[in-house]
Amino acid sequence: MHEGWSIILHGGAKTIEPDQEQAHREGLRLALVPGVLTLSQGGSALKAVELVVRALEDIPCFNAGHSSVANEAGKLELDASIMDGATLDIGAIAGLEGFANPVAVARALLEDKAVLLVGEGARKFALKRGFEADLVPFAAAKPRGCDTVGCVARDIHGNLAVATSTGGLEGAREGRVGDVVLPGCGFYADNQRGGVSLSGEGEAIARTMLASAAIAGLHEIEAQEALEKALRLVDRVGGEAGIIGISAAGEIAWCHNSSHFAVALASSTEPDGQIFLQRKKATP
Repeated sequence: MHEGWSIILHGGAKTIEPDQEQAHREGLRLALVPGVLTLSQGGSALKAVELVVRALEDIPCFNAGHSSVANEAGKLELDASIMDGATLDIGAIAGLEGFANPVAVARALLEDKAVLLVGEGARKFALKRGFEADLVPFAAAKPRGCDTVGCVARDIHGNLAVATSTGGLEGAREGRVGDVVLPGCGFYADNQRGGVSLSGEGEAIARTMLASAAIAGLHEIEAQEALEKALRLVDRVGGEAGIIGISAAGEIAWCHNSSHFAVALASSTEPDGQIFLQRKKATP
């Protein structure tokens, strides 16, 4: 018997200024649509997360794809990852220049033996697979962006998948790679345990292996408790992060310690979805 589906996506753990709130709400709602359509029609979680993240990469208010930010050399170096919870296959692309939808390139790599390709190797792979460069590799002046976008989904067959993408950290050292392409740090999906996608300070997330901690918790305790317990690990390094996740049973959860967290979710029991620009809870 088929089971219900569920999906959650994020547009970054960050500060969202009042004049940007409506754009974020509309962007989240728009990106949620292809995921809901895919899952409600019996499509795969893998297809759903790719389509959602591709949509987020195309929406101006999020730091991904067309709205990526320049590093210290004025370059746009994009990172993205995707993981299949059924097979544990991973495709990750780092430091990709010239391609506005790196998650699509990462999806193509999912079928390859390699897990992660970086820089020129990633670019050559994209061209070999027929992707056309559609993004100027050097940034023009634009408003500052930050953080990451991501999506976790569970389909009616019980399969989980996760995709994550980032347009980089403004002014970062050339060649810098954060948590987005590091399994167990910025993402992970396993049908037997759950799936998570993270956003925030990449180095803090990598040092504390937040995705790994969250996945372990999802397998042992309630989803919300698991993510909140994992998030406390960044306190050790003074970092900020946000986590979205779905348990193996389809339970949705999210948490953050950043100023805001842009989140949208839907399920077979609530297909119209919900949008949250969640603010950090005040300290007692």
